[in-house]
Amino acid sequence: MKDSLAKGLSVTRQIHVDRERAIDSMGEKARVYATPMLVLDIDRISRELLLGHLDAGEDSVSTRVEVDHLAATLMGMDVEITVTVAEVKGRAISLEVEGRDSIEPVCRGRHNRFVVGVDTTLARLAAKAQKAGLA
Repeated sequence: MKDSLAKGLSVTRQIHVDRERAIDSMGEKARVYATPMLVLDIDRISRELLLGHLDAGEDSVSTRVEVDHLAATLMGMDVEITVTVAEVKGRAISLEVEGRDSIEPVCRGRHNRFVVGVDTTLARLAAKAQKAGLA
């Protein structure tokens, strides 16, 4: 990890709530940003933020996501998601998350990630696949 990975580091990304991100459990007129897609977007934005501050051969993995989905965002609207590094403890990174559409806040929460070595992770996964009979 680089020294630039520090508390306060932040990024904001705009997400368009398209059909792929919307759920229709209450019918077509109630298509809104699905919570699982919100979590996926938070994960991707967080990883992207950290990648710019990791050394070659490093990546990060999610270890915990706590998100309050506060309001529905209609399909066709945009959401701004901001991810901020709240704490760095060795390879454990805690991030704060906030999101809002053009009308109101839509989420807040915390996301934890852990910095890993890609080669080490691939070796561990290959060993697990072997044990599971998937190799």
